[in-house]
Amino acid sequence: MSAPILFINGRVIDPANNRDAVGDVLVVDGVVAPAGAGVPSGTEVVDCSGKVVAPGLIDLHVHLREPGQSAKETIASGAKAAAAGGFTTVVCMPNTSPSLDSASVVTWILEKARAEACINVLPTGALTKGIAGEELAPIGALKKAGVVALTDDGRCIQNHELMRRALEYAKMFGLVVMDHCQDYSLVGKGVMHEGYWSTVLGLAGWPAAGEELIVQRNATLAELTGTPIHCQHLSAAGSVRILKEARSRGVPLSGEVCPHHIALTDGALRGYDTNFKMNPPLRSEEHVEALLAGIADGTITVLASDHAPHCGYEKEVEFDQAPFGILGLETELGLFLDILIHKRGVVDLPKLISLLTINPARLLGINRGTLSEGAPGDVTVIDPSLEWTVDREASFSLSRNTPFHGWELKGRAVRTVVAGKTVWKL
Repeated sequence: MSAPILFINGRVIDPANNRDAVGDVLVVDGVVAPAGAGVPSGTEVVDCSGKVVAPGLIDLHVHLREPGQSAKETIASGAKAAAAGGFTTVVCMPNTSPSLDSASVVTWILEKARAEACINVLPTGALTKGIAGEELAPIGALKKAGVVALTDDGRCIQNHELMRRALEYAKMFGLVVMDHCQDYSLVGKGVMHEGYWSTVLGLAGWPAAGEELIVQRNATLAELTGTPIHCQHLSAAGSVRILKEARSRGVPLSGEVCPHHIALTDGALRGYDTNFKMNPPLRSEEHVEALLAGIADGTITVLASDHAPHCGYEKEVEFDQAPFGILGLETELGLFLDILIHKRGVVDLPKLISLLTINPARLLGINRGTLSEGAPGDVTVIDPSLEWTVDREASFSLSRNTPFHGWELKGRAVRTVVAGKTVWKL
């Protein structure tokens, strides 16, 4: 067990308890100590003057690539990247090789994470065997093995009846279903947003309607079954509109936004740089504005990275042939602070922190994302005014596929603490 650690003089922001005031936080024996508790001898004191002391950040959409794709990322390297980004808990996706569709693979992930990860790694289970969208995975066994949610992320179940049955089983075991919203028949071979720039660049278009149709499907099935559905990496204005309407009627539907979908538009692809290729794709300015409005009015309740590392040789091919996906863990917080707080004033700091802590924790039903007495001693110290430059060569990830290399950002995490142990500091 790590030595006690006391954070003093920081702006403590704990949205779970509506706390926003300068104060102290003490972590003893790996958990948050009661207010006013005595400070044990040997306590490490961290002066957080001018900084924010927040619950450990949570990213519920991360690809760690193990098992089977360890040249791109490992659980250990991804965890280090997460820690450097201020994240104490990440939720890893099931599109590995083999996929996370059996209790044995889930157990392997958990044991590997306990042995090698410096942060908390929580696995999801596949909805269907081999994430092929044809036959349900053993959902009960996956729950017993320790998954915190179900998803076929990377793919999307196209058969609506199968999706309905998956939701009914998920509800029996108290699991939220997260969905990559993509209608294959409409998207076809699209590789970028269908619009002006796809026409100019001569690249196959990925229409926004290809996402919106599945979001509408999910709204209908969430209402029918009562099972919570979380729509991943939303990128389209229509998706926000559908989500807002459904939530206004109490439908258990939620959605997330990733930093790249508000930091960039499809015009960034004019140089055919595959580091800007992602799924769903970067869209036009009106879609970006709709996402920002959805964050501002509370329609969007979670922010996430969709951290998707790839080897350099995989990206160094023709645009059509390159895989979708970019890095995200180390730039995520900086981009959100820079765009949502400093440049656009979309939300305030407490709201931003809630989108990265208690909201994802409540969605998953986990005891994280809070500085309540007795909660796990996971703490992120943030300097919201620190100016820094993104350098992909300094990344802890094994991959380098980021479109943000050289970007100057304002705000970042400066210390990451898991169960009272500092796992990264600037």
